[in-house]
Amino acid sequence: MPTLKPLLFASMALAAIGGNAFAQSPAWPGGRPITLIVPYSAGGSVDFNTRLVATRLGERLKQSVVIENVSGAGGAIGVAKAVNAAPDGYTLVAGPDSAIAIGRLINPAAFKFDPLKDLAPVGMLNTAPMVLVARPGLPVQSYADFVKLAKAAPGQYSYATSGVGTVLQLAMELLKQTGGIFVTHVPYRGGAQIATDVIGNQVDLAMLVSTSAIPHVNGHRLKALGVTGSQRLDALPNVPTFAEMPGLKGYSMVSWTGIFAPAATPPAIVARINQELNAVLQEPEVRAKLQEQGALPGGGSAAELGAFVKAEYARNQKIVQAANIKE
Repeated sequence: MPTLKPLLFASMALAAIGGNAFAQSPAWPGGRPITLIVPYSAGGSVDFNTRLVATRLGERLKQSVVIENVSGAGGAIGVAKAVNAAPDGYTLVAGPDSAIAIGRLINPAAFKFDPLKDLAPVGMLNTAPMVLVARPGLPVQSYADFVKLAKAAPGQYSYATSGVGTVLQLAMELLKQTGGIFVTHVPYRGGAQIATDVIGNQVDLAMLVSTSAIPHVNGHRLKALGVTGSQRLDALPNVPTFAEMPGLKGYSMVSWTGIFAPAATPPAIVARINQELNAVLQEPEVRAKLQEQGALPGGGSAAELGAFVKAEYARNQKIVQAANIKE
């Protein structure tokens, strides 16, 4: 019968080797920079807000956080790069609403990942309400006025957004479905020209991010019919939210960006990043600069972001199917 001593010594030796290896492995973060992917080109609002937070996040982690712009396919390429990265805490992605909770619903050929399974939510970076605006010559003073107008002439009126499958389009399509109206979508490639064309009475309505709408509304160049968020905007105190209007109780849609990691990233690392992200988002300077961009600071737990994304995906799926939105 073989003695147990050699086996015991061998086990102890392996345990010692494993313990030493664990003790000698560098603590996270350390050794190399953390890459934070922005799935769009440099210069846009998602890029600006992510860079703002990344700088402070690096300071708090005492580790360099490097922005990598990976644009293409409406954000699919950049998010997919994060999905396929090693789940070691050194790769994160700033995931916007369109790439996380809309893209796969309208273009599954490009968005081959499952955002609900292939990403680990870390924390909400920011949200931003939208504003429905009307051209100066449109004979309406409220959204209720427009609904009456649209019902009297189905398909005669048009609305513009910055593209097919954007949260801007889905916000208007939900209004159309709720109100039983038919308004023609005019998608633009980006938003720069939209306000100019609505001011020039070439398009009847536009769904704009708040930072684009506010100066034109306050300058009396556009009429604001409603705000998509759950609260009125400080810069437009007299413009009601859609949720305040009859038949639209509970309506709330915002543009948003969250921070995500590859799905198998260790929970302890996710928790640490979430903790530091929340701290950064409480800094007065960060909050002020986000608000200058028309954004509201995010925050909250990773679990809360996960629940939010699931709810957004489920609601968007219903909107997309009802409106037959395809790219």
